[in-house]
Amino acid sequence: QVQPVESGGGLVQPGGSLRLSCAASGIIFRFSAMGWYRQAPGKQRELVAVITYGGSTNYADSVKGRFAISRDNARNTVYLQMNSLKPEDTAVYYCNAGGTITTEGAYWGQGTQVTVSS
Repeated sequence: QVQPVESGGGLVQPGGSLRLSCAASGIIFRFSAMGWYRQAPGKQRELVAVITYGGSTNYADSVKGRFAISRDNARNTVYLQMNSLKPEDTAVYYCNAGGTITTEGAYWGQGTQVTVSS
């Protein structure tokens, strides 16, 4: 497969947690940064978090201290652990591959919906 594949979205109450996963092919995954982006209704897509092959990370200010990105290079998988979720975190979350810590890659997943609501 070339396209990254996300999983793990859903409905959660405010203050709850979710863990997103994204699997990508080895050709894309190897040596490239992997990122999570999100797009809320009526808003532009924005970076949530990105991680390099070596483990360096970058986060949006709005999620620092609440979200954690990690990757398992042996499984070609990247994760986004989301804690203390807020209603404003509601969005479609997309996995991105093939880029760097400062630039988007060319490969996008289909997206997974995260809804934070009571």
